[in-house]
Amino acid sequence: MDSTRRGVRLVEVAGGYQLRTPKENADWVKKFLGGRPARMGRATLETLAIIAYRQPVTKAEIEAIRGVDVDGVVNTLMERSLIRAVGRKDVPGRPFLFGTTAEFLQLFNMKDLSELPTLKELDEITLPEPVGEGVLAEGVDEDSR
Repeated sequence: MDSTRRGVRLVEVAGGYQLRTPKENADWVKKFLGGRPARMGRATLETLAIIAYRQPVTKAEIEAIRGVDVDGVVNTLMERSLIRAVGRKDVPGRPFLFGTTAEFLQLFNMKDLSELPTLKELDEITLPEPVGEGVLAEGVDEDSR
């Protein structure tokens, strides 16, 4: 039997298993569930990446890397259950140490943190260049503008 035509698949994620629908059915599932998925802004994704790669990490360490206050972003990530306090650092003030959760792994479809791309893999990714001001479209002569 061809299992690729099934409406539901058993997928190993975050140290367990989930029933998931294939991407081809995404539009139908969105209509059924209604609403739009929560989006993450740049600050949220940057903070989440820092926590994922450096965990366990304190707010002060995240702020030192990002150069801005992260209280609101950390609170949002905790509300979405993507991070959690995993302990306290043994320094004065005993700040919380943060790490990712199973929900983080599920959201990004990973079995465990070893599936995070390495820095070398990230450097090898080529993104398309945005067309905008200062960028000429193919075949357009600078003088004809």
